Parts: sequence; C-alpha cells; structure tokens
Amino acid sequence: MSLLINFGDLSGIKAKTDNLPADPASQALTAGADQASGIKTQTDKLAGAAPVTGSATQNWQTAEADVVSIGAAATKNKVHDLSLSISNLVGTVITIRLYKKVNGVERKVYEQSFNAATDPPGLPIINGTWATHNVIRISLQSNNAADNGQAVDYDYLMEAM
Repeated sequence: MSLLINFGDLSGIKAKTDNLPADPASQALTAGADQASGIKTQTDKLAGAAPVTGSATQNWQTAEADVVSIGAAATKNKVHDLSLSISNLVGTVITIRLYKKVNGVERKVYEQSFNAATDPPGLPIINGTWATHNVIRISLQSNNAADNGQAVDYDYLMEAM
C-alpha cells in the first residue's frame, strides 16, 4: 500500500476544501447563537406585555362613549383578557360594544347588555383569546343619567404575535 497521492488527487481535494471556513467551529457557534437569539425573541413574546389597567370617565347616558381602544393598526396581537368594572354605575341597561375593522371598515362585532344592580360589578368581556391585526374599540352606554361622569375601570392582557 502506498501513501503517495498523485497531483490530480491532491488538486481535487484542495478544490473541495477551498470554500471551507478557516475556523468552522466558531462559525457554527455564531450560527447557533443567532438561532438561539431568534428563539429567545419568539419565546419572550409568549410572556405577553405588561397588564394594562386604567379607567375612563364619560357621559355614559348622554351617548355611547369609548372606554378604551386596544391594539394598533397593522400590528398583530392576541388579546387574552379584557375585563370592565361597572361598580360605579347604577343603570339597569349597561350596553357594552366592541368594534374592529373587517375588510378595512369598522364594524360592531360584539354587543351585550348588563344590569348594574343585578350583574356582577366585574365583567369579563374577552375571556379567551382574540387575535387582531388592528384596533379593537370598546364602548359603553347606560340608560341612567346618574352614570354620567362616573369612572369605568378596565384591565386587559395582550401578547405580540
């Protein structure tokens, strides 16, 4: 058996190795770190954004008025929870409506009425997950003038997609 390699074989081997990186191990580690960073970015989204809480004070009986708008145009989000508090209201017909764009036109997509005297003061309006790529607008209207100027509290959780 001979250990001699002819020149033709040597040229073929060199041609196959010319495009290899000088330090393949560090290149693999860099690619692995980039992939790990991408995975971390995606899994961090699963934690969701910080909870959003606040309140709105409107003349609820005078006309339907906005409580809060969730999301942003051309931004994909999941809304996991939206709760409203009607504890400061006294109306017997408190109507909650949700609006969002459907094919570019804002449409009412949810409406439900509650009685502040008999229903619980905390209302789970979105209890699950709604995916959206635009704004969800939440409004409220009361049948009692005593509700004008009263605060309606809200609380919601979102997750970027």
